[in-house]
Amino acid sequence: MPKKLVIKVTAGADSPERCSQAFTVAAVAVASGVEVSLWLTGESAWFALPGRAAEFELPHAAPLADLIDSILAGGGITLCTQCAARRDITEKDVLEGVRIAGAQVFVQEAMADGTQALVY
Repeated sequence: MPKKLVIKVTAGADSPERCSQAFTVAAVAVASGVEVSLWLTGESAWFALPGRAAEFELPHAAPLADLIDSILAGGGITLCTQCAARRDITEKDVLEGVRIAGAQVFVQEAMADGTQALVY
């Protein structure tokens, strides 16, 4: 049985290559049958909102909106509670399938047996 992969992305449009790498790794892991939990923190929090990923561009990278669709189709995306609050983002604002949860849930997921955690 594949391990679970928990990915925390802290970068957004402010660091496009690091941001894109996190979403790409998450989407490839989902496509490979790995259980994936992607956490949006810091500037990546904006990608929990409809339409925001479509505005992101990085040459020679898969479209962020497509990566998000792939991740949501076979994995999970969580928006950090504090990051959402600092940006006035509520559960009614986010993409369908995105949940809002806090550090306790992140630690619980990251520390589970058979889990690998990555931070971008």
